[in-house]
Amino acid sequence: MKNIYSILIITILLASCGKGQKNSTEKVLESNNLETIRTKRGELVNQQQAINDEIKLLDNKIKELDTTKHVPLITTFSAQTEKFEHVLELQGNVTTKNLLTITPEYNGILTNVYVKEGQQVSKGQVLAKIDDGGLSQQLAQLNIQTDLAKTTYERQKRLWNQNIGSEIQYLQAKSSYESQQEAINQLKQQISKTTVRAPFSGTIDDVITEQGSVVAAGQTPILRIVNLNNMYIETEVPERYVSDVVKGKNVTVNIPVLNKTIETKVRQAGDFINPANRTFKVEVEIPNKDKSIKPNLTARLKINDYTNENAILIPQSVISENADGEQYVYVVESKNEKGIGTAKRVIIETGKTQGDVIEVLKNLEKGTEIIKEGARSVKDGQSVEVINYKEENND
Repeated sequence: MKNIYSILIITILLASCGKGQKNSTEKVLESNNLETIRTKRGELVNQQQAINDEIKLLDNKIKELDTTKHVPLITTFSAQTEKFEHVLELQGNVTTKNLLTITPEYNGILTNVYVKEGQQVSKGQVLAKIDDGGLSQQLAQLNIQTDLAKTTYERQKRLWNQNIGSEIQYLQAKSSYESQQEAINQLKQQISKTTVRAPFSGTIDDVITEQGSVVAAGQTPILRIVNLNNMYIETEVPERYVSDVVKGKNVTVNIPVLNKTIETKVRQAGDFINPANRTFKVEVEIPNKDKSIKPNLTARLKINDYTNENAILIPQSVISENADGEQYVYVVESKNEKGIGTAKRVIIETGKTQGDVIEVLKNLEKGTEIIKEGARSVKDGQSVEVINYKEENND
């Protein structure tokens, strides 16, 4: 310290002499004497060299006393445990099992359509009628013939019970009557196909074919009926998630068109892996009390496939990788009251990622101070200064 005081005194004296030197320099210039001017210049050069030497001494002493001159400035954060719910993001389509385009079971003319678009109908309700092409008349004739066969059979049966007549007459009468009954049942089944009924309760979404048109069995669409109560989303999940995405898993559903987000669950996870794209089907139930969700809407799904109640999560940006493919971070150890500590490289093992964060599985504990800003510029064992040290303590 004594040397510093001496240097400072010399510097002050030199500075105070500067003013007199300036006046002296002006007088030398006014003399217009070349030798006098050259002599004065030499004196000033010698003084300048002495000042530079003194400045160098001061810089060396500052370097010796200021131990933080080359210490990099960093920011840190403390590792904390928190619940980590990893989600698998997929896209799916809204559908329902109760959506059906009804086609006839009988060829003929569509004589009547009893419902309109938007009408609510019940299961089994008659929706339309097809001309039976004379089957009703055939049924009436068969009923008459059956009545006669029944009467003949009953008489033959009474006679047979009284041991009158032959057994063959009794059996023929019985066979004839049963044949007529079977013919009636078959004809009634044919006639029932001419009546179009609702397969389930719902809403008539569209009347496709107007009455009076000729329809073909199994080909001509007549009506479309839909029930919006039992809606679900169907999506395809890559096979590597077959053990993670199972029935009961939580799902967040977002329907962009409706600006609607719904919390629900996986209703069913398929057991068949599609060999063409190596995926399996998943159904996600959707409540639809207000009937705002329609079939074929596009939905975005976030399926919870992994949960860790006490996970350590860090930003991916603080992680580096060495030549061996190992991931590492820098932590701060032995930090003093001024925020000066030592950077230490720690090899870590990571798990799943979500957005900008990643789960650390090994070698980091709760409370470990991890370098954030400046992590790319420090070296293992290097002294560092934590500039957010005071701020963290105040928090």
